[in-house]
Amino acid sequence: LFHFFAGICSALKLTVPSHTIHGIEGQPLHLTVDYNFNVTASEIQIIWLFERPQSNPQYLLGSVNQTVVPDLEYLHKFTLIPPNASLMINPLHISDEGNYIVKVNIRGNRTIAASQRIQVAVDVPVTKPIVYTEPSSGAVENVGNITLQCSVEKGTRLVYQWMKNGKPLHPSPTYTFS
Repeated sequence: LFHFFAGICSALKLTVPSHTIHGIEGQPLHLTVDYNFNVTASEIQIIWLFERPQSNPQYLLGSVNQTVVPDLEYLHKFTLIPPNASLMINPLHISDEGNYIVKVNIRGNRTIAASQRIQVAVDVPVTKPIVYTEPSSGAVENVGNITLQCSVEKGTRLVYQWMKNGKPLHPSPTYTFS
């Protein structure tokens, strides 16, 4: 299987399932990477880097053949089991959001290389919503107003939708949203 890049024939193909992957804070996240090549290899090197916006990439771990060389700072956070190039992040934290770069080098008669970038977005589960009313008690007559306010303690990428009898409410002379 040949992959053409910049006019040079490469015998190494590196694939990821998606260039953006969502994970859940506190859970493990598996970044699946497959590679194949059609040359005789004397060495297979895998390198993983992490890059936050406006910062230089950080080395996480790497391997040559079956020997893994982790950055000692991240020893218990990231797992690589060669010859598989997939990375396990466990547990996932909001600070792990960013770009993960995997590079595979195959040395045979010559060295061939390929890399891929995976953007990781970390989602924080939404806590149970709390609804406050104003006035907080008593009846609201036909001429009065009631204000409902909804909030959550934690959660990312929140979307609020008010419903009445199971159907979405839309702005009208009766309802206003802010």
